[in-house]
Amino acid sequence: MKHSTRKRFQYQYIFSVLFCFLWGGTGPLWAQDQDVKVGLVLSGGGAKGLAHVGAIKVIEESGVKIDYIGGSSMGAIVGALYASGYSAKELDSIFRNTDFSALIQDNFPRSSKTFYDKDDAERYALSLPFDNFSVSFPQGISGGQTIYNELVRLLFHVKDVNNFQNLPIPFLCIATNVETGEEVLLDRGYLPEAIMASGTFPSLFEPSEVDGQILIDGGVVNNYPIDQVREMGADIIIGSDVQHGLVDRESLTSATEILLQINNYRTVRDMEKKSQQTDIYIRPDIDGFTVIDFERSLDIMETGKVAAESKIEDLKALAAQQNKQGEIISDNVTVMDSLTINRLIIRGNDRYTRGFIKGKLRFDLGEAISFEDFKQGITNLSATGNFKAIRYELISNGLGTDLILKLKENDTKMFIKMAAHYDDLYKSAAMINLTKKNLLWNDDVASFDFILGDHIRYNFQYYVDKGSYWSFGVNSNFNTFDEQVDFNLIRSNFDVPDDPNIREINLDVTDLTNQVYLQTVLREEFAVSLGVEHKLLRYSTTTLNDFARDIETSFVPTGSDRTFFEDSNYFNAFGTATLDTYDDKYFPSRGLYFNGDFHVYLFSSDFNDNFKEFSIAKGRLGTAISVFDWLSLNLEAEGGAKFGTSNVTSFDFVLGGYGNDLINNFVPFFGYDFLSLPGNSFVKAFARTDIEFARKNHFLFAANYANVDDDLFRTGDWFTAPTFSGYGVGYGYESFLGPVQVYYSWAPESGNDHIFFSVGFWF
Repeated sequence: MKHSTRKRFQYQYIFSVLFCFLWGGTGPLWAQDQDVKVGLVLSGGGAKGLAHVGAIKVIEESGVKIDYIGGSSMGAIVGALYASGYSAKELDSIFRNTDFSALIQDNFPRSSKTFYDKDDAERYALSLPFDNFSVSFPQGISGGQTIYNELVRLLFHVKDVNNFQNLPIPFLCIATNVETGEEVLLDRGYLPEAIMASGTFPSLFEPSEVDGQILIDGGVVNNYPIDQVREMGADIIIGSDVQHGLVDRESLTSATEILLQINNYRTVRDMEKKSQQTDIYIRPDIDGFTVIDFERSLDIMETGKVAAESKIEDLKALAAQQNKQGEIISDNVTVMDSLTINRLIIRGNDRYTRGFIKGKLRFDLGEAISFEDFKQGITNLSATGNFKAIRYELISNGLGTDLILKLKENDTKMFIKMAAHYDDLYKSAAMINLTKKNLLWNDDVASFDFILGDHIRYNFQYYVDKGSYWSFGVNSNFNTFDEQVDFNLIRSNFDVPDDPNIREINLDVTDLTNQVYLQTVLREEFAVSLGVEHKLLRYSTTTLNDFARDIETSFVPTGSDRTFFEDSNYFNAFGTATLDTYDDKYFPSRGLYFNGDFHVYLFSSDFNDNFKEFSIAKGRLGTAISVFDWLSLNLEAEGGAKFGTSNVTSFDFVLGGYGNDLINNFVPFFGYDFLSLPGNSFVKAFARTDIEFARKNHFLFAANYANVDDDLFRTGDWFTAPTFSGYGVGYGYESFLGPVQVYYSWAPESGNDHIFFSVGFWF
């Protein structure tokens, strides 16, 4: 509004007051014949900005019609939703039912990750960018993708409004150009993108890019855009101010609070003038809250309501004087629950192909999909970590909707990752990993784990991800461990001399496996793989050295200081089918799991001179059921069998112990130590009750039953009552290193008990 116009209005206001006073009435505060235009200014303030919702409820209930809205940061988000047509009641419902912690943290659900990334995320405790062999840190804790997805959903009904003046209520917001420090006025474009840029708080979120400008939180330069709202045409300004004032040293307890303090040196001075320029100034009592107190949203919204109610007489007087040519916003916004995307336009994908991107989106063009499925697809793409930012527009094209993906690829292509672990089989281990994306081609990733500790190991993976097309992978891993085992287990599987004086031996297991495979996936939940494999398998001990040297045996090569039971190269073809919708690998509370595996062993260097072609088939089926928020059940059935007449026993199943990633055909079984129950076939049932008695703290009770022997399925003994059983009572904690688990287990048949202990992710 021009200054002369404002001055004329002020004169009319003074005249009205004097006229009413002379006639002895209270009278209105604003001239009755004036077509008063009301602007609403909403400041930024993080979680404190939720107070705007309470204030808007009172403003709306008073009868005031808002003609213009301007805001910064959280004020921009609340203001845009109101400007788009949501009523105060609908805003209240939206924010009451929003999980802000999930939105801010961008913790992508396990279901959004590829099979490769699921394994990746459940193996490393720390991951840092490592380009040019220099460790760096991300620009923000969160990329803001989950928030952006939600804003797109909520604002879908105004997706085709490019000029914000054409919204149900004209709107603008403020952002800051991070390169120049200049104020950027956003009053046109794609609304979710604009308000996301305005609310990009430094250090918390990655900067946004809009029209080539790198933008951050508008509150840095203008956290209360009163002048801009007046220029839109507002005569009267209602302002809701939740800005952070200057605080003392005791309140500066975090980096976020210190950043706010620095920024507020200027804004506090600005507000001395701007508050006086505000006709109805609403200042909620938010001093007891911080900018990240989203879990206290209801209390914060109530402060806005209380502050606005203190101005209720002024608001009602203003409402009475408005020349209402429109109506107060009512509950009239229907949130879109489905859409049809006819065309996919991708921009900014230099290193990732269209096939890769479409495979992650998981929906077909031209078919109606739910908005949840659409958001899931965007989340899947973001969960790959290949993109610093994924912004997109949904634009009507007449027949349906265009999806315009605007990708900003992550410049970081190398990462250093670390983890530590202890368990009763591998003992202590520390792992360092180097991961390189786009090593040879687009869409590829290479990863090398080097593991130091009681046993040196490595794991190399190379994967070219083609989405829903056939992908290609190469794996190579080296494992070694030793375990005290019953000598009878060795005697039943290998042709070794008997010695009644030996009850146990220390068995050393060495496994080198190399695989080349093809894989195709459906919705990142079901995968089929076909490949070929080479395996070098060695079983040896030093326990029998003295005995073995006293007699002639092929188990001790000339000059060797150990006895070998197996030292062969095997060559096989394999196929696997996996369905995995568990929400957590270690403490699943919902989902399904299936893994079927079939290996055909075709050739061998045949150390024991007993090789014939044979096959191994095994499968595992499970479900996790959430009974209550704090109680879940995990039920699984598992089995396997060897087919063929080969006398090779090196790949027989051996049950016992506890763990998640035991190699070959070693199968965990409570109540018995590792490598205790051998046989070329087995069936097993498993059940676990998980009581999460406090966040990330689990009380666990497990039971398992099994039959294991040679040729169970041929003889029909697999269907008899279980021969072996075991039980475990334990505690689990989700730590930053990974799960900490301790179990006390026992077996009624043997009377033995064991304690199994593990710390960190299994690898």
